[in-house]
Formats: sequence, C-alpha cells, structure tokens
Amino acid sequence: MRFEGLFIAGAAFHLPPPVAVRDAVRAGWCEPELEASTRMLSVRVSDTLSAPEMAVRAARAALRSAGRDPADLALLLHATAYYQGLDEWPAPSFVQREVAGASHCPAMEVRQMSNGGMAALDLACHYLDGAPEDRAALLTAGDRFCPPGFDRWRTDPGTFYADGAAAVVVTRRPGFARIVALVSHSEPGLEAMHRGDDLFSDAPFTHRRPIDMGVWQKAFIARHGMPYTATRVSRGGRTSLESVLAEAGTDLADIDHFVLPNLGMHRLDSGYFRRYGIPVERSTWEWGRTVGHLGPADQFAGLARLWRTGRLEPGQRVLLLGVGAGFTWSGAVLEVLAQADGQPVTHGDDYDYGGGA
Repeated sequence: MRFEGLFIAGAAFHLPPPVAVRDAVRAGWCEPELEASTRMLSVRVSDTLSAPEMAVRAARAALRSAGRDPADLALLLHATAYYQGLDEWPAPSFVQREVAGASHCPAMEVRQMSNGGMAALDLACHYLDGAPEDRAALLTAGDRFCPPGFDRWRTDPGTFYADGAAAVVVTRRPGFARIVALVSHSEPGLEAMHRGDDLFSDAPFTHRRPIDMGVWQKAFIARHGMPYTATRVSRGGRTSLESVLAEAGTDLADIDHFVLPNLGMHRLDSGYFRRYGIPVERSTWEWGRTVGHLGPADQFAGLARLWRTGRLEPGQRVLLLGVGAGFTWSGAVLEVLAQADGQPVTHGDDYDYGGGA
C-alpha cells in the first residue's frame, strides 16, 4: 500500500557487547565451516539485560531522537520472536510503563517471528493513516536468544542469533524519512517448516531442548519436497519485493540503501544479492556481520545505524526487507528527508547508537 503523510521521526538500538565468531569456533560452540560460509565476524550477546529491558533503552533513545513526548503516543507495538524473560507476562506493558510518561494508548505484542518488526510497522502505518497530525506510534523489537532453550550458534543451522533491541517512532508529522509504500505477503503453506512432525505439547521445550529448527526443516522437506519448498519461498520473497517497488513507483536500481536481515553471507547471497542483483556495498551487510541476526529487530537497527552514522542523505531511497517463519515477507520503501543532526556516531558507540540509557 502507498502512504501519504507518514514518517519515521526517530530510530535507535541497544546492542550488548560482541562475541567473536572465531572465539566461538575455538570454544566448540559452532563449526568452522559455518564461520567460512556465513562470513560473520561477531554476534552480540547479553549476559545481563533481558529483551524487554533492552527494548526500553532503545525506545527511550528513539523518542529522544524524534523529539517526541511519550504522552503523544497513540500506539505501542513490541515485536518478539523468543522468550521475554518471564512466564505469562505482557512485555509490551513493561516497555510502556518504563518509558517515562507513556500515554495510556494500546500496548500490544506482535509475534511474527523474524518479520515481527516489519509487521509492526505495517500495522502502525494502517493505524495512523488518516489519524490526527499529533499522533505517533512507538515500535520496539527485542529478543535474547539464550540457553537453555535456544542455542544461538546451532538452533537454526547457518544463522547466528544475536541479542539486542531496536525502536522506531512513526508519526504524522515530518521526520527524517517518509514512508512511501509498504507491502506484506504471506504463504501459510510453509507454516509447518517451523513445526515439522512435532505434535502439540503441554509445555515449552517438551520435544527437545535447545530448539533445533533443522529437525523441523528436514521433516518438512521430506514430506513436501525441495521443489515445493524452494518455489514458494522464492515466490513469496519476489512478490513482496516487486509489489512494494510497484506501489512506490520506483525500480530496484533507484534504491540507494538496502536494509536486510542479518542472516550471514550464504543466505543473503542466495536470497537477496544474487537472486535480485542487490549490490552488497549498498546493503547493511558490513555492519550486520558484526551484529548477528536480531530476529524482528534487524530492520529497525539497520535503519538507525544508517541514519545515525550520517549515511542517509535527503532524496535517497531506502528499501527495508524482512522475512519470518509462517511465512511472511514485508518490504518498505522510505524517502530520506533529512540527515541526522549532531556528530556522526562511531563504531564504538554501537551499544546504544549514541544515546544514553
């Protein structure tokens, strides 16, 4: 869908310190061949803060960068893919309470796996479309992929999962980027690719601990075949990409920056660079390989990184692409309206984009 009068006014992330992939190989946590195929350098790991606590830090920083009062919020969406640290507990309400002065707006969780951040952006755009100009939405995404339930190095073979959170502020007032178009597409025929032959159980981790996505994927392919799987995965991603470019009235060649999932080079090359002809140098790859896959937060964090380092210039176009189990794909085209104010953020400030706690 094409939008008029919707903007990104602020963006930020909070990332914990990195653990080098080479050190993980030496420790026996992951295989050397995965270091070579992913070409990842490091993965962010939190030994202290939970996912919602990191989301709060990112949210505060995003609101500051947007210059918005939390009381202006008409909506708060918190995207997650994994356990948020407590049982039967509403993490979005925690984020809302901890963001000082947050309004009594709806606070809801979006759980569309790694496409959760983009799904939240889609929902927020439709929620705000046509709303009064003083309305804003705060979108957060955060996870901590830790033992005993999750092995960040082996649970999803070929992808290294990182801890961290990111946030964006969507407004009706002009911000640093205009949301030109956003499209989401689903393929429920692939749902069982993250279920396999497992039966429904009464408690988490009944089948195996830690989670092993490879078991599910092998069972799905054995049942449906690789052609079925590959065709639908390829078709879903291409449909989302082509649809959002058409809605935005632009071509792939006109995109200046591509914010992609931090999936490692092997999956990025087959799923994006080689498949669509996306230039690696115009993507977030060089930074993403030092971060790891943040689940639903990849796109928000990548956008914040581009903006706060001064790489976005007025008139440029940015394409955010996301994919999550289920399967869903989302794409958003942004038009840059303004550069970040203040001094560019250096690599050493990555733990909180340059803002404070």
